[in-house]
Amino acid sequence: MTLPLTEMSARRWQLRDEQLAGAVDELIRHDRRLDGVEVSVEFRRGVAHLTGRVESSRCLALLRELVGRFAGVLAVWDRVRVNGNAPRILDIGCGGTKQYPDNVGVDMRPAPGVDVVADLRKGIPFADNSFDRVFAVHVLEHLADFLPLVDECHRVLRPGGVLHVLSPWWRYVNAVADPTHLRLLDVQTFKGVCARPGSSRRWYPLHAGCDGASVFADLQRLEPGEPEPSDLQLARFFD
Repeated sequence: MTLPLTEMSARRWQLRDEQLAGAVDELIRHDRRLDGVEVSVEFRRGVAHLTGRVESSRCLALLRELVGRFAGVLAVWDRVRVNGNAPRILDIGCGGTKQYPDNVGVDMRPAPGVDVVADLRKGIPFADNSFDRVFAVHVLEHLADFLPLVDECHRVLRPGGVLHVLSPWWRYVNAVADPTHLRLLDVQTFKGVCARPGSSRRWYPLHAGCDGASVFADLQRLEPGEPEPSDLQLARFFD
């Protein structure tokens, strides 16, 4: 079930977020598979923000999956410590606004919060397997060909790492009002990203959604030899 593609009032967003936060809190307290999990969840306009700690990456993956099943959840973002280790998070094209303060910010122009100045069209200036999460928020629509950058995100992610994408929805006015937007995106765009025949940079869709203004996708890096997403998994989000 997905939200109607209509704008909601700020008050309704607040109430919906409160409802989702309560439902997830109840899930964590009563689902025995999550015993020992010390995670709090805050919702902001349908995006779940997870903080706290878990004992294993498998437990975090289960929690992320369960939270993502609630109707109205658009994305699941986290800063959860796994076995005592905080995730290393990259924020590409961040400008002056990183998604989380401790993220490593990269942009082509210096600004508060930008830790590394680099032209992302020429690649991401970090080594392979350097990060646990990558945020690409309002970035892909500015590139005529964004697949090389998506491939770079795959390269710098560690095994099991997740790419979080947020971009304007193609039917919303903001998608076409900005003359620097070179591409129009839809939820279905990410089906194509996940199912690229012959590509060695493969993705598993953890979540994808649209709120009527923006599209969201949480994509997990697939390793060599891991199976492609099943038709059942693709059907959760894509036609």
